[in-house]
Amino acid sequence: MSELVFQEAPQVELLQWLARGSLKQKLLRTIRLWVWLRSLYGNRQERLALNDSFTYAEWRDAFFSPTHTKGEEVPSLHDPDCSCAKTTQQWLFNEQTGIVAHQWQESLMAHTGITDSRKVLKRRLFGITRRSLQGDLEVLADLGWLVYKNEKYYRVSEFPQRPLTPKDEAESNKLGVYELNFLHEDLVEIVENHSHEINGIQRFFLKVDYVIPRITIDLVGEWQYQLRQLWAETPVSPIKLTYASAKLESQVHCVVFPVCIYYFQRAVYLCAYGESPDQKTEWYNFRLDRIQKMIPLDWENSQLPLNLRKHYHKQTLPSPDDIAVEMSKAWGFDFYLPSQLMLIRFDKDFSDRYVSGTERHETFEEISYQQAQNLIKQKIKQPEQQALLEILKNRSPKDAYYQVCYRKQDNGIVMRLRAWRPKCEVLFPYELRQSIAADVAKEFQLYHQH
Repeated sequence: MSELVFQEAPQVELLQWLARGSLKQKLLRTIRLWVWLRSLYGNRQERLALNDSFTYAEWRDAFFSPTHTKGEEVPSLHDPDCSCAKTTQQWLFNEQTGIVAHQWQESLMAHTGITDSRKVLKRRLFGITRRSLQGDLEVLADLGWLVYKNEKYYRVSEFPQRPLTPKDEAESNKLGVYELNFLHEDLVEIVENHSHEINGIQRFFLKVDYVIPRITIDLVGEWQYQLRQLWAETPVSPIKLTYASAKLESQVHCVVFPVCIYYFQRAVYLCAYGESPDQKTEWYNFRLDRIQKMIPLDWENSQLPLNLRKHYHKQTLPSPDDIAVEMSKAWGFDFYLPSQLMLIRFDKDFSDRYVSGTERHETFEEISYQQAQNLIKQKIKQPEQQALLEILKNRSPKDAYYQVCYRKQDNGIVMRLRAWRPKCEVLFPYELRQSIAADVAKEFQLYHQH
């Protein structure tokens, strides 16, 4: 028998992880998966008398009473002591779980929006067909809780990573199994201090803009799950993406090596190396909700582009650290675009209030009026140089001047500069300055038409 013990309570956070998507749509199955895990890895009172390898029929005979149906139909209420007779609330709320019903229902409502869970709780959790139960086993195997081979299911020697329940947390004195090094250090400190209720009241909330349409939420969750499975393999496989490109206004196919996931400005992106939708760069940030299909490929597949083959055979495939290095070189999320120096002027009062003392990028640096003048002389050729020097003469030396390396054509940078208008003026690059001026002129016409 496996020595691993699963005793987690059915907290909504754990159920959300087991759901691999919408908990609201998969609630009963997800709770059932939790019961499965207790029956396979629970303590001596809960764990079924099964070998470490077993068939569905063997689990069925150990879990249900002898009179439980062996056919394909939904079981009737044949035995009040059979596990198929217990309601969902009987599985959830008892002395063993220690879950308080109203608190659990409030948590469920907060996570899923389910305002009335009474009907669900009164349903027989295992009053379902053999086919549905077989589907549960397949999900557990997909999640890494079981291994399927030779028409049998095998217990695992190591549990997959998962969120910890409050009971686990008290024992381990950790926030969860996942480290928090992906967060900014200031946020890590806030989470460590305020991630839990204080005297029964939650005092910390994190609100982010998230523009992924609700109809694709489950799909985004599925892609994240599949990528997690890929990254657990050695070697990590390349993938073929079918991608709905907003820029090209068409569906394209790209063969790439998946490197990491970023949440950035309202959406989740896969940073990948290989082919880009427009075939102009080797890197690309793919928005997860626009991925239509994801197919793992073998490293010897003939569809692999030459750059991927070379890196694979040289064992120099890129890592998340490579992306972090490139992002540190220039301001902008599209780290694979060429970089360029930018000179910006802010109104002094605006800079004092909203820019000075903030962190924008490693290369975002305040300079003096004289340094700004010198930069124009050093970096800009005639006739644009003389034009910009004349413009600078009409600006106050008391204003705030900043230089920064940025990624050309990065949409996030363009949006940030728009948000700062009219308190921010791009002095150079000259072509960017001209582009912004054209946008401002169009905007002016919109507001001054009668």
